[in-house]
Amino acid sequence: MSEFTIAQREREAVHVLELKGYLDAHTAPKLEEAFQGLLKDQRFNIIVNCKDLSYISSAGLGVFMAYIEDVRKNNGDIKLSNMSTKVYNVFDLLGFPLLYEITPDEQDAYNKFGNALTRK
Repeated sequence: MSEFTIAQREREAVHVLELKGYLDAHTAPKLEEAFQGLLKDQRFNIIVNCKDLSYISSAGLGVFMAYIEDVRKNNGDIKLSNMSTKVYNVFDLLGFPLLYEITPDEQDAYNKFGNALTRK
């Protein structure tokens, strides 16, 4: 079984998910549960910190696609940060940089929420 964990924390009006390990077909349901919980709790400004994400499969990428529309429909966004080159290349290959803001670090992602934070 693949090892995968998600740490969650609040940063003012932004919810941060810290992914660690292998995000694949076996572990993707954990990320789905996290997104479902955030939507249920009306948390629509989300940063996914990928610093400790060592692998992502198409099943993992599918989770991001499954929730982005609902998040944006509620005037929020999912921003991705701290990707290794290996993980970024998978996102890039499938065109994710056109759909998501991917930043070098979490602070950059946080700053990109800008005016959305002052409206809260």
